[in-house]
Amino acid sequence: MQPAFQFALDSWSLPIPVTVALILTAFIYLRGWLHLRRAFPNAVRMWQTAAFLGGLFSVWLAVGSPLGALDEQWLSVHMVQHLLLMTVAPPLILLGAPPFLLLHGLPPSFSRSFLGPLLRTSLVERIGHLVREPLFCWLAAILVLIGWHVPAAFSLGLQSRFWHEVEHASFFVAGLLFWWPVISPWPTVPCHSRWSIVLYLFLATLPCDALSAYLAFCDRVVYPEYLSVPRQFGMTALQDQECAGALMWVFVTFAYLLPAVFFTTNLLWRPGAEEQG
Repeated sequence: MQPAFQFALDSWSLPIPVTVALILTAFIYLRGWLHLRRAFPNAVRMWQTAAFLGGLFSVWLAVGSPLGALDEQWLSVHMVQHLLLMTVAPPLILLGAPPFLLLHGLPPSFSRSFLGPLLRTSLVERIGHLVREPLFCWLAAILVLIGWHVPAAFSLGLQSRFWHEVEHASFFVAGLLFWWPVISPWPTVPCHSRWSIVLYLFLATLPCDALSAYLAFCDRVVYPEYLSVPRQFGMTALQDQECAGALMWVFVTFAYLLPAVFFTTNLLWRPGAEEQG
């Protein structure tokens, strides 16, 4: 076994709180899915359930698997974590229509006595309205992405376990915000033009491309912490950084532009889709 993978396995321990939280979320979701399926068999498709569970697994893979033991050794692994938390897990989770199913999966007494009144408060309603605004969601995602890649913030995340977890959480929340206007999970009704989402996705690639290009083509190591760790596979810290930048560039471009192509094709072939959506 390669030393890097052996190191990951030796230094990895199952994160109980995260794992239990994800399993509990999956249980509540499946409970809600079973309740709805009895009354409305076609309300939520099997592929949506699989997408939601795949999204939860992507979160665990990023923060709970042995992958997390290598993020302080490899910037490219750190980048994989960010992509899983911001670009893979959120859209999969939202495709599963989580608001409706999680609500139905909770005990009715809890929903009536606590969750219902909470959701009707003015603060929650204002937050819900803000989340539906594409500009807010776009800015939040981009600020989180750029902010945590500033060397000082990135170093803070590497040196402090608390801030490392805050970093992961902020990437995941920013990913949910970013993909919310794109997917508009059922029963949410889109309140914006679907053509605007095409522009929304295209514009989101620009700061990502700028950051990834900087990492890929910069002739120095941006994060000096990676200079002092043992290197594996004969790859230098600069080559690792170039790999991370290229990975981000390619993955984000496809992840954002493919949905944009889908929306464009759908709108062109279905002229009435804009009025209906």
